[in-house]
Amino acid sequence: METIASFTVDHLKLLPGVYVSRKDCTGNDIVTTFDIRMTRPNFEPVMNTAEIHALEHLGATFLRNHDTMSDKIVYFGPMGCRTGFYLILAGEYESADVVPLLKEMFTFVKDYEGEIPGASPVECGNYLDLNLPMAKYLAEKYLTEVLDGITEERLVY
Repeated sequence: METIASFTVDHLKLLPGVYVSRKDCTGNDIVTTFDIRMTRPNFEPVMNTAEIHALEHLGATFLRNHDTMSDKIVYFGPMGCRTGFYLILAGEYESADVVPLLKEMFTFVKDYEGEIPGASPVECGNYLDLNLPMAKYLAEKYLTEVLDGITEERLVY
Protein backbone atom coordinates (compact mmCIF):
# COMPACT_ATOMS: atom_id res chain seq x y z
CA MET A 1 0.00 0.00 0.00
CA GLU A 2 1.11 3.56 -0.68
CA THR A 3 1.78 5.81 2.27
CA ILE A 4 -0.85 8.54 2.49
CA ALA A 5 0.37 12.14 2.11
CA SER A 6 -0.10 13.20 5.74
CA PHE A 7 2.15 10.36 6.92
CA THR A 8 5.04 11.61 4.74
CA VAL A 9 5.35 14.83 6.77
CA ASP A 10 8.10 14.64 9.40
CA HIS A 11 6.07 15.14 12.56
CA LEU A 12 9.26 15.55 14.62
CA LYS A 13 10.00 18.81 12.76
CA LEU A 14 6.42 20.04 12.32
CA LEU A 15 5.59 23.29 14.12
CA PRO A 16 2.13 24.64 14.88
CA GLY A 17 0.94 26.49 11.79
CA VAL A 18 -1.35 26.45 8.76
CA TYR A 19 -0.28 24.13 5.96
CA VAL A 20 -1.72 22.95 2.67
CA SER A 21 -2.00 19.24 3.31
CA ARG A 22 -3.21 18.35 -0.18
CA LYS A 23 -5.11 19.48 -3.25
CA ASP A 24 -7.49 17.05 -4.89
CA CYS A 25 -9.54 17.06 -8.05
CA THR A 26 -13.18 16.04 -7.82
CA GLY A 27 -14.35 15.98 -11.40
CA ASN A 28 -13.45 19.43 -12.76
CA ASP A 29 -13.22 21.00 -9.31
CA ILE A 30 -10.29 21.34 -6.92
CA VAL A 31 -10.58 21.07 -3.14
CA THR A 32 -7.79 22.17 -0.82
CA THR A 33 -7.21 20.47 2.53
CA PHE A 34 -5.50 22.53 5.21
CA ASP A 35 -3.62 21.17 8.20
CA ILE A 36 -4.40 23.58 11.04
CA ARG A 37 -1.75 22.37 13.45
CA MET A 38 -2.38 23.74 16.93
CA THR A 39 0.16 21.83 19.01
CA ARG A 40 3.63 20.55 18.16
CA PRO A 41 3.31 16.82 17.53
CA ASN A 42 5.20 14.54 19.90
CA PHE A 43 6.58 17.50 21.91
CA GLU A 44 3.51 19.18 23.44
CA PRO A 45 0.54 17.53 25.10
CA VAL A 46 -2.33 16.82 22.73
CA MET A 47 -5.64 18.62 23.18
CA ASN A 48 -8.32 16.83 25.17
CA THR A 49 -11.50 15.72 23.44
CA ALA A 50 -13.82 18.13 25.27
CA GLU A 51 -12.00 21.25 24.08
CA ILE A 52 -11.52 19.84 20.59
CA HIS A 53 -15.23 19.09 20.48
CA ALA A 54 -16.11 22.66 21.55
CA LEU A 55 -13.66 24.10 18.99
CA GLU A 56 -15.24 21.91 16.32
CA HIS A 57 -18.81 23.03 17.11
CA LEU A 58 -17.87 26.71 17.27
CA GLY A 59 -15.47 26.63 14.33
CA ALA A 60 -17.85 24.78 12.03
CA THR A 61 -20.73 27.07 13.01
CA PHE A 62 -18.61 30.16 12.36
CA LEU A 63 -17.27 28.91 9.02
CA ARG A 64 -20.60 27.70 7.65
CA ASN A 65 -22.12 31.10 8.47
CA HIS A 66 -19.25 33.23 7.19
CA ASP A 67 -20.30 36.15 4.97
CA THR A 68 -17.95 35.41 2.08
CA MET A 69 -16.63 31.86 2.59
CA SER A 70 -19.66 29.81 3.70
CA ASP A 71 -20.21 28.38 0.22
CA LYS A 72 -16.55 27.22 0.05
CA ILE A 73 -16.55 25.25 3.32
CA VAL A 74 -16.57 21.51 2.68
CA TYR A 75 -15.42 20.26 6.08
CA PHE A 76 -13.92 21.39 9.39
CA GLY A 77 -13.03 18.77 11.96
CA PRO A 78 -10.37 17.41 14.31
CA MET A 79 -7.37 15.26 13.50
CA GLY A 80 -7.38 11.86 15.12
CA CYS A 81 -4.03 12.61 16.77
CA ARG A 82 -5.64 15.58 18.58
CA THR A 83 -2.93 18.06 17.53
CA GLY A 84 -5.12 20.12 15.21
CA PHE A 85 -7.90 20.30 12.65
CA TYR A 86 -8.50 19.79 8.97
CA LEU A 87 -10.27 22.45 6.95
CA ILE A 88 -11.35 21.53 3.44
CA LEU A 89 -12.30 24.31 1.04
CA ALA A 90 -13.77 24.15 -2.45
CA GLY A 91 -11.20 25.79 -4.71
CA GLU A 92 -7.45 26.09 -4.99
CA TYR A 93 -5.77 27.99 -2.16
CA GLU A 94 -2.43 28.49 -0.46
CA SER A 95 -1.92 28.62 3.30
CA ALA A 96 -1.54 32.41 3.44
CA ASP A 97 -4.93 32.76 1.72
CA VAL A 98 -6.80 31.36 4.74
CA VAL A 99 -4.89 33.05 7.57
CA PRO A 100 -7.33 36.01 7.71
CA LEU A 101 -10.29 33.59 7.84
CA LEU A 102 -8.65 31.57 10.61
CA LYS A 103 -7.87 34.72 12.58
CA GLU A 104 -11.56 35.61 12.39
CA MET A 105 -12.61 32.10 13.42
CA PHE A 106 -10.21 31.80 16.37
CA THR A 107 -11.13 35.31 17.54
CA PHE A 108 -14.79 34.28 17.40
CA VAL A 109 -14.03 31.22 19.56
CA LYS A 110 -11.80 33.18 21.97
CA ASP A 111 -14.53 35.76 22.56
CA TYR A 112 -17.52 33.42 22.49
CA GLU A 113 -20.04 33.63 25.33
CA GLY A 114 -23.19 31.58 25.78
CA GLU A 115 -24.35 28.09 24.93
CA ILE A 116 -22.24 26.15 22.45
CA PRO A 117 -24.20 25.65 19.21
CA GLY A 118 -25.42 22.09 18.78
CA ALA A 119 -24.84 21.16 22.43
CA SER A 120 -27.99 19.18 23.08
CA PRO A 121 -28.75 15.45 22.98
CA VAL A 122 -30.95 16.00 19.91
CA GLU A 123 -28.18 17.80 17.98
CA CYS A 124 -25.02 16.00 19.08
CA GLY A 125 -23.99 12.43 19.79
CA ASN A 126 -21.76 13.37 22.73
CA TYR A 127 -23.18 16.70 23.91
CA LEU A 128 -21.83 16.42 27.47
CA ASP A 129 -18.18 16.25 26.31
CA LEU A 130 -17.59 19.98 25.64
CA ASN A 131 -15.22 22.38 27.38
CA LEU A 132 -15.78 26.01 26.36
CA PRO A 133 -13.24 27.62 28.75
CA MET A 134 -10.42 25.41 27.42
CA ALA A 135 -11.54 25.93 23.80
CA LYS A 136 -11.37 29.68 24.36
CA TYR A 137 -7.93 29.36 25.96
CA LEU A 138 -6.58 27.27 23.06
CA ALA A 139 -8.08 29.63 20.47
CA GLU A 140 -6.36 32.63 22.09
CA LYS A 141 -3.07 30.72 22.40
CA TYR A 142 -3.16 29.74 18.71
CA LEU A 143 -4.02 33.30 17.69
CA THR A 144 -1.22 34.93 19.64
CA GLU A 145 1.50 32.29 19.29
CA VAL A 146 0.89 31.16 15.71
CA LEU A 147 -1.46 33.25 13.56
CA ASP A 148 -0.41 36.75 14.63
CA GLY A 149 2.78 37.42 12.68
CA ILE A 150 2.85 33.96 11.09
CA THR A 151 6.04 33.21 9.15
CA GLU A 152 6.79 31.10 6.07
CA GLU A 153 8.13 28.23 8.18
CA ARG A 154 4.64 27.85 9.65
CA LEU A 155 2.86 28.08 6.28
CA VAL A 156 4.72 25.50 4.18
CA TYR A 157 5.70 21.93 5.16
